[in-house]
Amino acid sequence: MYSIGNLCSEYKLSRSTLLYYDSIGLLVASERTRGNYRQYSEEDRKRLSQICAFREAGVPLSEIKRILDTDGISESHVLERRLNELNQEIRYLRFQQKVIVEMLKRKDLITPKMLMDKQTFVSILKLIGLDDTGMHHFHAQLEKNSPDSHQFFLEFLGIGEEEIKNIRKLSKEED
Repeated sequence: MYSIGNLCSEYKLSRSTLLYYDSIGLLVASERTRGNYRQYSEEDRKRLSQICAFREAGVPLSEIKRILDTDGISESHVLERRLNELNQEIRYLRFQQKVIVEMLKRKDLITPKMLMDKQTFVSILKLIGLDDTGMHHFHAQLEKNSPDSHQFFLEFLGIGEEEIKNIRKLSKEED
């Protein structure tokens, strides 16, 4: 049997993480000592190993729980969906990288002369395969990672103040 401290050390997790996993039913201790301390079995330890592997792949806890608790959800299906999400995020990051490089190449960014406008930007996003949902996710990621840059970028595209407020509001609601 393993104590909570043993598993925390082995998997480099905090005690509160394991307690949270317990509270959501993801990893419940097999036994309790007379002093009411959690004791984990070898099976629990193996389950935690699986949980950690899925977390490293970025799979949400709710999906991990469904994978481990039921036979109804395919592990490969979840992993393929996560891989697709990662590929989409990589495309967003590469696009952002290109935009930043272009912006850095320009010495006259402060002038009203624009590198691109909203229509050009939307056209580029569509050309790289993003639909409206993908574009919304792009804005949500930019808002989450750097709200000030998101504001600057929207202004840079020549988008009006009210539309910027709406875009940023919707972007914050995605999580």
